[in-house]
Amino acid sequence: MDLFGQPLLLFLALVALYSPIAALSSYFPVVGRLDGRGQLRLALALFLNVSIFGLVALWVGEPLLELLGISTAALTAVGGIALLYEGVPLMRGVAAHPPEPEPADDRTGTGEPIGADGAAGTPAARGVAVEAPAEAPAWRKYAFVPVTFPLTVGGTTFAFFVGFRADATSVGEIVALSIAGVLYAAVTGATLYTAAHVQRRAKASTQAFLERIAGILLTAIAVMLLTSGVTRMVVDVLRGLNP
Repeated sequence: MDLFGQPLLLFLALVALYSPIAALSSYFPVVGRLDGRGQLRLALALFLNVSIFGLVALWVGEPLLELLGISTAALTAVGGIALLYEGVPLMRGVAAHPPEPEPADDRTGTGEPIGADGAAGTPAARGVAVEAPAEAPAWRKYAFVPVTFPLTVGGTTFAFFVGFRADATSVGEIVALSIAGVLYAAVTGATLYTAAHVQRRAKASTQAFLERIAGILLTAIAVMLLTSGVTRMVVDVLRGLNP
């Protein structure tokens, strides 16, 4: 295997499959629900998730699939189902959005809510110790599904990694492919962060329009993934029946 050519080919193939320009708008519905810090952390989480995905696929992907009895076709079909769940509400314009924060009860005129005993201010402001409820950051809810899977990686991506790994004959070649995978992960993280900046500067009406476009795009991708996965599974079954 060409130590430089094959990793470069893997990187170009992954970027072409991912299509950053098309992926940009698919992230709008998610990044629009987060603040600036959440968007940055989501982009970093995507980079980390895709890096781990690629490294696992390269180093242990083929035996892992055999051990679990899962095919890349099944992964592709599941990705299509998950994407349909996200895309159809967006396409119809009925996707759920986080509620606006309610204004505080300002009957005291101090800008602070009235306490249970009628005193002004929050319990903390009146010297009462209050333990804040532990709540996971919002970006964590989207980091794996749908942002990492299936918007960014899926069964076909996994198959690319496994296919190129099959041609590698030395540890050095696998390391070179791993570097290509990490660079691809950096492209996905940068694309998501760019999507956050583009979405943040759009007007409300523009955001609604972009969400509809993203919904159509996601639904189309979902149908393609689902059709491809199911077709490949049927072909695999037929091949098993007629060896």
